[in-house]
Amino acid sequence: MDHSEFNDSVGNLSEGAYAGLPIAHAPEEDGEELPAADRAAWRIAVETYDPEETFEERFARFLARVDTTQVKALIIGGWAEAYEEDSSAVVRLLTGDAARFPALRSLFLGAMESEECEISWIQQSDVTPLLEAFPLLERLEVRGGSGLELRPVRHEALRTLRFETGGLPAGVVRAVGACEFPALEHLELWLGVSDYGGDATVADLEGILSGERLPALRHLGLQDSEIQDEVAAAVASAPVVARLESLAQSMGVLTDAGAEALLTGQPLTHLKRLDLHHHYLSDAMAERIRRALPEVEIDLTEREDPDDEWRYVAVGE
Repeated sequence: MDHSEFNDSVGNLSEGAYAGLPIAHAPEEDGEELPAADRAAWRIAVETYDPEETFEERFARFLARVDTTQVKALIIGGWAEAYEEDSSAVVRLLTGDAARFPALRSLFLGAMESEECEISWIQQSDVTPLLEAFPLLERLEVRGGSGLELRPVRHEALRTLRFETGGLPAGVVRAVGACEFPALEHLELWLGVSDYGGDATVADLEGILSGERLPALRHLGLQDSEIQDEVAAAVASAPVVARLESLAQSMGVLTDAGAEALLTGQPLTHLKRLDLHHHYLSDAMAERIRRALPEVEIDLTEREDPDDEWRYVAVGE
């Protein structure tokens, strides 16, 4: 699968598209003219601060005004005080009315910009019920790691799973590796930093790196980590890598040590794309990578000073 298919889900919701559909906002008034239900990715949200109505009220209006049997994509933004109230009530609303969304294939939970709520402030909850209630869901994306939970499940249809966080709990990482995802092609985890709950270690990645429960995986992103060198070293010998088309070790504190591990590990020449953007590599190491992988599209943009003692991930708070 072409990695570019997923570009519209990474920080580009403001450009007006998600899952290949233009974004439409859930009606705020009863008389609004609306697009056809199947021609839009529907965003349902209320103001994070001082909302004029509750999320429940806006969701109820959405159910009343839109033919939800035709809805293919949902984007869940702010649910009022998302920095204090977790997403469990939203999850219950969605799963409670799951039968009214038979065509739903893409879901983004917590799609808030930093002006609305910093990523580390977003209070999430157990998102497993979403996978259980929507067996035909092909794409699940979640922003925010505080309070985030996942239990091991089997899901036959899921093709894309992304967790955007400033700190991804180790329990979620282990659960992803324990899930049975026979159709999953794109897996992306922003591991984050310990200050914001990113307590996963390389050992917690074992289930993912083995690839045993991910037979269709073609893109793996283990990104935004303060232990990016250790992650890279583990990836260098991971069985799952041999079947990948693209690999992302970007957004984190990747130094020459981690890049050396990648270059001296298993061959990466089969990859179509290697994403290392936001890194701390020396010019000499960057050139070594280019020479070693001449046929691979390599992203080495956003170079940070490798001599800087204070190193940071791309997304924390």
